[in-house]
Amino acid sequence: MSDDPEYYRPEAPFNALPPMVIAIALVLGGIEVVLQLGQLGVIGGQQAVGWRIAAIEDFGFFDSIFEAMRAQGSWPFEHVMRFFTYAFVHYSILHALMVIVFILALGKMVGETFGNFAVLLIFVVATLAGSLAYGLVLTTNVQLIGAYPAAYGFIGAYTFILWLGLGRMQQNQLRAFTLIGLLMALQLLYGLLGWGSGDWVSRLAGFVAGFGTAALLVPGAFGRILMRLRQR
Repeated sequence: MSDDPEYYRPEAPFNALPPMVIAIALVLGGIEVVLQLGQLGVIGGQQAVGWRIAAIEDFGFFDSIFEAMRAQGSWPFEHVMRFFTYAFVHYSILHALMVIVFILALGKMVGETFGNFAVLLIFVVATLAGSLAYGLVLTTNVQLIGAYPAAYGFIGAYTFILWLGLGRMQQNQLRAFTLIGLLMALQLLYGLLGWGSGDWVSRLAGFVAGFGTAALLVPGAFGRILMRLRQR
């Protein structure tokens, strides 16, 4: 039956994803699984129930710590790493799953367009941009955790791909920003309803970082963007 030219063998879904996208998703998902199993008492004994809280305290990004480092001019590694490590700890399995879905869906196109190194680069740059913006713009006691800034970085890179494609087809390039516009509108709505938090700042920064990084990966693209902006 396999020799029949009309025989269709479905492609495994993970085989279609760039390896780096799969790797990031597995790391994020693996950490969440361990925390969930510990929280449920399946592994680690009684101490494991507090693993998530301990992880948030040890790896989350805190504005108070950031401001203290700035004021003292001291940047110990155990706290500098928080600019990146916050992305690997989430509040719940739902929090982690939403992030992973974004990364799998949008990272696929980014990886296919720019390659595996670009996927890792955008993840790192957007994560850093998210924590920096959170610390510089906000004054808050609420910690920043979760890979949403990185996920928004992939949204930014995806938006750039659409923006470039629409430009080549001589269509309205503002349509490329529909997704981020919708997401920011939802953030505004959540804020008005009292459900939101200041993490929208980190997400928007991640988006800008992803868009900018993608632009730098395409030779001459950044110059064309500046030219378009000057024409407007």
